[in-house]
Amino acid sequence: MGRREAAIESVTEDLDKFPLNMPFCPGTPDSLCYMCMLGYFNPKADVPLDFHDERVTPDMALWTKTVDVATGKEPGRLDISQQSIEGTFNNRCFEINVLGQVNNRREMIRRVVRQSKFRHVFGQAVKNDQCYDDIRVSRVTWDSAFCAVNPKFLAIIVEASGGGAFLVLPLQKTGRIDKAYPTVCGHTGPVLDIDWCPHNDHLIASGSEDCTVMVWQIPENGLTCALSEPLVVLEGHSKRVGIVSWHPTARDVLLSAGCDNTIMIWNVGTGEPLITLDDMHPDVIFSVCWNRNGSLVCTACKDKKVRVIDPRKGKITAEKDKAHEGARPMRAIFLADGNIFTTGFSRMSERQLALWNPKNMDEPISVHEMDTSNGVLLPFYDPDTNVVYLCGKGDSSIRYFEITDEAPYVHYLNTFSSKEPQRGMGYMPKRGLDVNKCEIARFYKLHERKCEPIIMTVPRKSDLFQDDLYPDTAGPDYALEAEEWFEGKNGDPILISLKHGYVPGKNRDLKVVKKNVLDNKSPKKVEETSAFQKPASPQLTRKNEVKLEELLREVKSLRDLVTLQDRRIAKLEEQVAKVAI
Repeated sequence: MGRREAAIESVTEDLDKFPLNMPFCPGTPDSLCYMCMLGYFNPKADVPLDFHDERVTPDMALWTKTVDVATGKEPGRLDISQQSIEGTFNNRCFEINVLGQVNNRREMIRRVVRQSKFRHVFGQAVKNDQCYDDIRVSRVTWDSAFCAVNPKFLAIIVEASGGGAFLVLPLQKTGRIDKAYPTVCGHTGPVLDIDWCPHNDHLIASGSEDCTVMVWQIPENGLTCALSEPLVVLEGHSKRVGIVSWHPTARDVLLSAGCDNTIMIWNVGTGEPLITLDDMHPDVIFSVCWNRNGSLVCTACKDKKVRVIDPRKGKITAEKDKAHEGARPMRAIFLADGNIFTTGFSRMSERQLALWNPKNMDEPISVHEMDTSNGVLLPFYDPDTNVVYLCGKGDSSIRYFEITDEAPYVHYLNTFSSKEPQRGMGYMPKRGLDVNKCEIARFYKLHERKCEPIIMTVPRKSDLFQDDLYPDTAGPDYALEAEEWFEGKNGDPILISLKHGYVPGKNRDLKVVKKNVLDNKSPKKVEETSAFQKPASPQLTRKNEVKLEELLREVKSLRDLVTLQDRRIAKLEEQVAKVAI
């Protein structure tokens, strides 16, 4: 079917909706064709008002203008003098542009393109003076992001001699970073992964090749000297620790995964591993992700399986063998609706992304093949907008997709491209974005010697707060205590509004209370018989906290008493001095 015939068929479909009996007359074989409306037809009464005003309505987007019917033959004009015309009403012929005109294209776009408020999202790198320069990014061959960011600080894993280290910079400290700038340097082996606590912007966890996990407290205004003493050291892995991830809703609960194929979940407040999963993965664990309320985790393993695990029950609730058949590393993340989004490689080494329903993982909901690059795709997910950003290590682009309930379920939106390849990527939480500029995502791209922020924006003309772009998002408050979660309770994230911008709350210091100094070494596996002993820890913790609060009150009262006595002594000295004079 040619372009002219296709346009005629499209117009005929629009005419079927019109409530008049209007015969169709084919036009001349040049670039224009004509339709003639015959019969008892009064344009003034029957044609919509918008059409007389030459404004195109959605249902009549192809109709451009009206012309009078010619009684004689003219070039490019339909001759209807031989047609039988009944009635005394004025007959009109509607001129329709068929070949490649603007209105036809608009109609085709309207029928084909899916409507989405994120379709016009565009990325833009900041200016050079707003970048972080002269940073020696780590060269460790481990597929992690090497960067973590929150509304206050930016952390980057860097090269260090004689151990492992990472930088922690206040967000406003842009420009060239001095080589002597203090680092967090307590590990004896290279740092592999870092993660900020979602409930405390001054608390960060790190995993290293020295088989330990360390938790650090960052001062209010950043580091002024090298930080080598961690708040707590979590020991229990027998090989290097490549993944650390905080619980999304429970306070002081941290997950770690190592190359010993073991997942450990810690109560950081006591420094103890309360859950150890060491018999579920036969090979290296590539990624671990909590679900929305932290009741489940999904993992991607080198054995090409994706598993959904209930950590407190210690069982696998769902798994899929050969989710991606390629041998390169996979990634798996939970979405807000409970589905699982994975990235990996096909048998022909093509990069793939797939969507799965954990209730039925026999077949994927959707599979897309992208390209043949060998960089691992790191997914970053925004649960508020259901947009997934894919950043490939070694790529120079960020692709983003929208997840919906309509086929094909994973909809490509756009690609941000730059010249330099990325060695890692940091993703800012939603509460750290600038809502006044309609900023929906911000990335921190790691180059070889610098970190470059990239801002994703939805263009809007209005300066008002955009409710549809910023629904209530997860805030810094926790829903559960660690003990409550380990006892079996679940809690959804506590949401906050971004209408007036995010205001950071007061810093909450982590209190680490250990049972016994001689009992620091944690067992590799928590036996089922020890489940009855778990409630003892929270009781001791609460008692210690009560005692500590009493001591603090006594110290405060003594300090007030000393201050009062100082004032009294000063007053008496003044009186003595006056008497002496």
